[in-house]
Amino acid sequence: MTLPSFEDTSDFDDVARGKLADIPSEPLIGAAGQVVWDPHRYDFLEGDAPDTVHPSLWRQAKLAAAGGLFEVVEGVYQVRQYDLSNMSFIEGDTGVIVVDTLMGTETAEAALALYRAHRGDRPVTGIVITHSHADHYGGMLALTGPGIPVYAPEGFLAHTVSENVYAGPAMSRRAVYMYAMDLPAGATGQVGCGLGMATSNGSLGLAAPTVSVSETGTQATVDGVRMVFQFTPGTEAPAEMNIWFPDRKALCMAENATHTLHNLLTLRGAEVRDPRAWSRFMHEALELWGGEAEVVFASHHWPTWGAEPITTFLSTQRDLYQYLHDQTLRLINHGLTGIEIAEDFELSPGLEQAWSARGYYGSVSHNVKAIYQRYLGWFDGNPAHLWELPPQKEGARIIALAGGADKALDTVESLLATGDTDDLRWATTLASHVVFGGGDADRARQLLAQALTTLGHGSENATWRNFYLRGAEELLEGIAAPPPDLSTPSTLGGLTITQLFDSIGVRIDGPRAGSEKLAIDWVLTDEGFTYRTELSNGALIHAVRGERAAAPDLTATLTKALLIQLLFVHEKEGIEFDGDQGALGRLLTYVDSTSNTFPIVTP
Repeated sequence: MTLPSFEDTSDFDDVARGKLADIPSEPLIGAAGQVVWDPHRYDFLEGDAPDTVHPSLWRQAKLAAAGGLFEVVEGVYQVRQYDLSNMSFIEGDTGVIVVDTLMGTETAEAALALYRAHRGDRPVTGIVITHSHADHYGGMLALTGPGIPVYAPEGFLAHTVSENVYAGPAMSRRAVYMYAMDLPAGATGQVGCGLGMATSNGSLGLAAPTVSVSETGTQATVDGVRMVFQFTPGTEAPAEMNIWFPDRKALCMAENATHTLHNLLTLRGAEVRDPRAWSRFMHEALELWGGEAEVVFASHHWPTWGAEPITTFLSTQRDLYQYLHDQTLRLINHGLTGIEIAEDFELSPGLEQAWSARGYYGSVSHNVKAIYQRYLGWFDGNPAHLWELPPQKEGARIIALAGGADKALDTVESLLATGDTDDLRWATTLASHVVFGGGDADRARQLLAQALTTLGHGSENATWRNFYLRGAEELLEGIAAPPPDLSTPSTLGGLTITQLFDSIGVRIDGPRAGSEKLAIDWVLTDEGFTYRTELSNGALIHAVRGERAAAPDLTATLTKALLIQLLFVHEKEGIEFDGDQGALGRLLTYVDSTSNTFPIVTP
């Protein structure tokens, strides 16, 4: 696969355009004394690429690391590289509308302070959250207040909870691999994640939107700023929207059009996205505003200016997702599996030669497998793969087949010495079998770490690099510090009562609770209704109390805030109980603990 021309410096011109100020030089420190953001972390990104970083990824990292306050057009500003995402500011009659609030309270406050230092102490008069990913809403509690409208796409809250609460521990653990925010940065370590540089290490919060957008063409005027929304569900996020600012001739593409191939199935885990819908919404945006837009900006990366560059950029992104979808389906219908399709998939020349279509964040390989999964699921149709052994059992048998662990590791060493990519991939597989199957654990871990490091240093994709290097770190140094908690009280406060009990239900230990029967009524004084929870056959059944409900074992009268304290901290103060309090104790004993520090590359 050939690379686009490194002589094309237009991206470097665009990334520097309109710069007003640098990010403050001192590290941003959190309340617990942790480094939330270090603006000097990527100072090493100068000159040509070293041997340990793919030259294309090195180029992308230099672009993504360019941070500060920028004027996009008059009245539209961005703070970039103060978190994984951008914070955008649209100036109104009296204040400023914020588009996306970064990932944490600390970076959101700092980005707003940087904007105000150069544009005046304007109040926040509106907030727009483009989609349901934490790096776009996590800092919202630093900016929200009475009377400030918060716009978000329909389904925002449901999908936010699904990713960050229900599956939060597992996703956050895998995000430690994907973003590698605390992996040492440098030419042999973390060099960003393709979409930006890293996630911040601060405190997250969540508030329910005040306005839900569910139709393309929905219009709103806030503080004199006119906005027209394009509702784009099922694209980069299950709930997402683009925004047209007609008075600024500026189109915000949320995270639907960035300067990289994005994920159809993110490596941290999520629902598989719909590349066909993604492409069609991109085409719709071109049809609606392509002829008028003078600038396109997004929640990551840098803007694109001018009618022709905008059309080229958006049409390339549009074509990319449609091509991936259609060609994968074509090959599926020739009988190929996802792994087989991904191995030899060819992009068309125009897509292969576009810098904005390179796989720095998503990749052709894992996106093709995602499309396969979307249509056909995890099973490839081969009955030999229908009931495979788990890694530890399979590893033990691979070791035996290889003639023992020592002989298997001798083979790994020989494979590592050849310099052949396929040999390296097989060495990684074989060494992993030994790690999981037993044998010389120290030697197996050392060799697997060597193989993963070599794969990481050669990867054009930043998230693949991070996964490889983080895996090597776990093998040699153990499990890294836990990631920021996505289920903090500040986040849980934004959930509905149903979502709160959903997040408890997914933690019920069903086998232990299988014979228990109990019912609790929750009289929520600030919500104005009574909610019923029942344990039945190991499942937590919950809904607003119905007229036919039998008498409960226990009634608790409380507010939503006290409910959160009770369920997640086990604090009972301020709650009135009537009935058998033992029912509450029994319910809570069945709630399983979770961990976001479980092993990934080791048993």
